[in-house]
Amino acid sequence: MDKYLQENSSYNRLCEEYQKYGSLIVAVDFDDTIFDFHKTGDSYEKVKQLVRDLKSINCFIIIWTGNQNSEFIKTYLLNENIPFDTINEEAPITKKLLGDNIPRKVYANVYIDDRGGLFQIFTELTNLVKKYKK
Repeated sequence: MDKYLQENSSYNRLCEEYQKYGSLIVAVDFDDTIFDFHKTGDSYEKVKQLVRDLKSINCFIIIWTGNQNSEFIKTYLLNENIPFDTINEEAPITKKLLGDNIPRKVYANVYIDDRGGLFQIFTELTNLVKKYKK
């Protein structure tokens, strides 16, 4: 069986990485994950709170987006009290981890994205925060 198709395998991997490094690099999509891009009236408050909680346990937050309006993004994040370390830029540790083999996609331990299993990763990261928050 494929390793990461087993129940709890991705959660266990995140816990192992957090225990090893005392942090995770978390890439958070912007549009329709923490910002109502399609103007449907969604607040995304639970995901926003998860990002705050992840920052409180020392995670490095990358806002990962195709949206090119960086001033709007920064203003929105500040107004919504959403912590971030970079927007579409690698974490400083990436070069140490990967050397000169930096991929086009930002390197992260985990990606929070409305198009990428948001319910599963939201649940796993919420459980991780509960486990490691002091």
